[in-house]
Amino acid sequence: MVKKYIAVIDYNAGNIKSVSNAFARLGANIEVTNNPKIISNSSAIILPGVGSFGDAVKNLEAFRLVDILKKEIKSKPFLGICLGLQLLFEHSSEQGFYEGLGIFKGEIQKIPSEGVKIPHMGWNQISLEKPHSRLFKDMGNFVNFYFVHSYHVVCRENEIISSTTDYGIKITASVEKDNIFAVQFHPEKSSMAGMKVLQNFLEFVNI
Repeated sequence: MVKKYIAVIDYNAGNIKSVSNAFARLGANIEVTNNPKIISNSSAIILPGVGSFGDAVKNLEAFRLVDILKKEIKSKPFLGICLGLQLLFEHSSEQGFYEGLGIFKGEIQKIPSEGVKIPHMGWNQISLEKPHSRLFKDMGNFVNFYFVHSYHVVCRENEIISSTTDYGIKITASVEKDNIFAVQFHPEKSSMAGMKVLQNFLEFVNI
């Protein structure tokens, strides 16, 4: 029997261990990897990440992961977390101009600092935009999650936005389309609500 597992992409982006540990606590079979063959043979993919968009892109390129991710993200369950959400979009203005994976249309811009502290750090409430979201299944509206970010997604496809949060402006907190899910917040740091989000993803993966 072929062993089924979820590939957690390791590209020196910070929160790999905490994300892996959270999924392990839920009983998931996790492989932390930057090996394209292991990624290709996985049943699902998780792309975590903290830090800057530019450094993340450079690391993905250095590990030769850009092409394999573009291919595999479109064909199997995928969850992006924080920077892993931002990398799904076309480009970012953080530290210059960098192209993302281009899975969705949109760009990454700095959160306006008028009236708020940057980075956006701490607990904040989300508002569900998709009433039948699979990632937020059996969860009520206005749940709190833990955020840490200075840049946000300016999404050009409103229909993929599954939740938002307010921080001076309305910020995309998560996106969802077909097999692709991604969140700006950190579910692995968001107590029971965050674990429920991860559990819902695992139920969607169904391995």
